[in-house]
Amino acid sequence: MSDDEDMGPDEIVTEEMLWERIPEVTGIDRANTYYELSARIYARGQYDEALALAETARDLYAEADGNTSNDGLAQAYSAIGYNLNQLKRINEAADAMSKAVELLRESKSPLAIDLACTLGDWWYGSKNYQKAIECMQECVQEHLVEGDDSGAANDLHLIGCSYRELKEFTAALEAFREARILFKKLKEVINVARCDLKIAFCLNAGGDGEGALHAAQKASDVFATAHDHKREMFAQMELGKAYINSGQLEEGYVTLNKLLASMTSDQLENHDFEFIVEIEEKMAEVLKLLGREEEAIEIERRLASVKEVIED
Repeated sequence: MSDDEDMGPDEIVTEEMLWERIPEVTGIDRANTYYELSARIYARGQYDEALALAETARDLYAEADGNTSNDGLAQAYSAIGYNLNQLKRINEAADAMSKAVELLRESKSPLAIDLACTLGDWWYGSKNYQKAIECMQECVQEHLVEGDDSGAANDLHLIGCSYRELKEFTAALEAFREARILFKKLKEVINVARCDLKIAFCLNAGGDGEGALHAAQKASDVFATAHDHKREMFAQMELGKAYINSGQLEEGYVTLNKLLASMTSDQLENHDFEFIVEIEEKMAEVLKLLGREEEAIEIERRLASVKEVIED
């Protein structure tokens, strides 16, 4: 900020000094002061107050002219976005961050790509999956141009997750496979397995049991080796579904039964009942296909009591 030019390199500008400066400055300097105050108050977790200051900074930048005010306007919009996100006003946060990204891209700022990736995460978090896809597709291209394979891989992974939520499994598969190629190139073993897990999910959703079996087994092997037990359980679920989809009903039932046993071996309070219900519903489905109708009915009767609670 311009007022700091006369200060020595070791002189610290306190928050009180910033408040005192406001009546003494105008234009960009005044906007910068409000922005700096907003940043400091954000760091203390006072998001409502920080939001109000960022909005004042935005208005002041908008009234000024020139590239400096455009850059300031972008940083004010990003500050508004971060505060709104902390206040759980996700859609408003994403709208504000969109304006920041647009301004930064106009000025060809290197900061644009990082904020755009944050924006994509926010669109996904707000369940606006189509906007997340559109945002991240631009990020993929920018990361590839920059030679940032890691950034592009993460972008593609989020695109795949968004398509999966929209139940567009063919598009999701393509994104996950492209992400997997990049993660493998980078030797990011866990991320490759995360892609394999989601590839298996999409293939199962499309009825390709054989393909899902191959992908799920690779994911399960990696997670078992890494002792990543939570992800290993999800991989085992896809493995069980893949056996069933490929006509190997007994193998599918045994796999799901082992998974269920491993999930219920901990203390009761640690149980993931929604996942347990999903597993047992699949087991009941297989039992019916195997002609074991009475066992399937008993499982469904039991699950009704649990579902009554978790669905409410």
